[in-house]
Amino acid sequence: MRSMLSRTAVLSLLLAPAFAIANEGDAASATSAAASASAASTNTLINAAPADKAQIVFFRESKFVGGAIGFKVREGDTELGKLRSGKYFVANVEPGKHEYNVHGETKDVLTMEVEAGETYYVLGSLGMGIVAGRPNLSPSDEATFLSMSDKLKLAK
Repeated sequence: MRSMLSRTAVLSLLLAPAFAIANEGDAASATSAAASASAASTNTLINAAPADKAQIVFFRESKFVGGAIGFKVREGDTELGKLRSGKYFVANVEPGKHEYNVHGETKDVLTMEVEAGETYYVLGSLGMGIVAGRPNLSPSDEATFLSMSDKLKLAK
């Protein structure tokens, strides 16, 4: 009987933090959803996409590590812009399928299907490489862009 009570006590002590973490996650996602809903109405950096084109916002978080390394975003051989730490640029493109690539120590390609009148977000990041950083492009969203927007500047 005593060992059964001991096991129950130990089990409850082990499970209590798991339930607390699960509840924190639910609260965090609810807070995040509320923040993204309010942030979506306060986007002053990006205008609406033209009716006949798609708009893609390429951005990179402002970080000290890798801050001196920039990379060019290209579609085929055409350079669309250069992403440095804490910068963003907007590309207006024709609707349809597009392949964007970045080169560094390795090559990364992001394929997107875009529609006219829509705005898309792409997060550029820099991973660890042997000699230099490894650039990466990944789909993102407006809430992520807005959460970083106070530290972002338009690339020239």
